[in-house]
Amino acid sequence: MRFAVAQKQTDDSLTLINQRGLSKIYNPMIGAACGGIHVDGGDGYRVCQSIGERMKRSQVNDIMVQADDMIRSFGFTLPPFAYWSPATFKRNAAAARPIIEAQCGWDITDYGAGDFEALGLFLFTLRNGRLADLQRGGGMCYAEKLLISRQDQLSPMHTHVIKAEDIINRGGATLVVELFGSDAEGRFAEDQGGTVYCDGLRRDFTPGEKLRLAPGESVTLMPGDWHAFWGDGGDVLIGEVSTVNDDNTDNIFREPIGRFSDIEEDEAPRHLLVSDYDQMLPAG
Repeated sequence: MRFAVAQKQTDDSLTLINQRGLSKIYNPMIGAACGGIHVDGGDGYRVCQSIGERMKRSQVNDIMVQADDMIRSFGFTLPPFAYWSPATFKRNAAAARPIIEAQCGWDITDYGAGDFEALGLFLFTLRNGRLADLQRGGGMCYAEKLLISRQDQLSPMHTHVIKAEDIINRGGATLVVELFGSDAEGRFAEDQGGTVYCDGLRRDFTPGEKLRLAPGESVTLMPGDWHAFWGDGGDVLIGEVSTVNDDNTDNIFREPIGRFSDIEEDEAPRHLLVSDYDQMLPAG
């Protein structure tokens, strides 16, 4: 279910309202029993950290299988290294150093909130260029990903400082993209709209406007275009074509949440996540 922060409660809990008008209460004093989201002080609207259950490795493994099935159902096949076991990846780590350094591979996140179905995203980075090439204006300046946004599963409001990207509905249901503009310093501005291009055609948007992209349709987002998205009516296979991507430094979220998940190791990994590389592969 896709949730947006709506209002602070008098007992310091938080009401989250989804796009269908249904509410859910999160209370920092109750923690995981109420959804596991801690509300910061101040304005009471900032999701500060997860205090719910961590994502389990068994869940990550299941998501990988489900994602691969969906990707294949639309005629795409992931590259051979996607199917390496952790042991095979370790044996090939030296030869695979460009893959590791580019952070190509499996990426599954619940943004640290402990509720993947409500707040989460599947990604697979197929290729990723070099920032040095982008800075000098020549060479491998591009990146490509496949994403899956499940029905009503929110990828939360964020923008990028460097990355420009095309978000493409490759198949499935409707992809909803909610848009806001930036203030003069590039910060989220709830009263600012802007301009994007949908399949090459100019589209001016008002603050909070929701684009509805059918299969085959796309939107080009530039740095400073704040956006959140989710699947409507079913799951969506998404293509992302962008400039060089750095998920460690170039994701600016409206709420101070985590980009990667903290995994509970309840079983062995089926394949390594990009966030596993530093810990599970030998240093280059």
